[in-house]
Amino acid sequence: MLDLKGYGPALAEGAVVTIELAFLSLALAVTLGLLGASAKLSGNRVLTGIATAYTTLIRGVPDLVMMLLFYYGGQVAVNALSDYLWETREIDFFFQFDPFISGVVTIGLIFGAYMTETFRGAFLAVNVGQIEAAKAYGFTRWHTFRRVMIPQMMRHALPGIGNNWQVLLKTTALVSIIGLTDMVRVAEEAAKAERMPFHFFIPVAAVYLALTAATELFIRWLDKRANVGVVQGN
Repeated sequence: MLDLKGYGPALAEGAVVTIELAFLSLALAVTLGLLGASAKLSGNRVLTGIATAYTTLIRGVPDLVMMLLFYYGGQVAVNALSDYLWETREIDFFFQFDPFISGVVTIGLIFGAYMTETFRGAFLAVNVGQIEAAKAYGFTRWHTFRRVMIPQMMRHALPGIGNNWQVLLKTTALVSIIGLTDMVRVAEEAAKAERMPFHFFIPVAAVYLALTAATELFIRWLDKRANVGVVQGN
């Protein structure tokens, strides 16, 4: 990355933080999405209710509000719990919320709700005949899920995963509001100090654009591989 008035190295470090944040959040979101989709399709009222409440709540609250609630509200709640434990049990307990971990958890929770709906729709698109054939061959529910449903589901889920990933990547810019030194925060501080916003924000925009373009090509490659041997409709 260019020197950029001496801020180049800091912007490069911030870009690494952004990439780490994005991929860890994606891993959490995919995990929560699979669990949420499985819960919604389980037929269990309790699990379905929990998953429905989760997706409804998360998708109904703005991302920025959710991040501020988790980071600042969570710290207030932990402080209150710490005071209570000390006053009642004399237990010395304290936990400081880390901006990076808070960002990963918040973004993972947010996009886990969207991934839940993506995976739920993909599971429903799996041919029922293949599931019945697996049962006829004596597959257990786990083997049917792992060997039949997951591979078939991913073929339908990849476009939605790609869309969610691109939005997730841009959402990482919100972590600068809670004090994480990502490339957006570095660019903001540099722009204020040098009074040259375009000089710093255009390279940041270019990094985001390069990341989204590269991952879009990767998703297309995965989609092509997943659809090998599948007749595509006109």
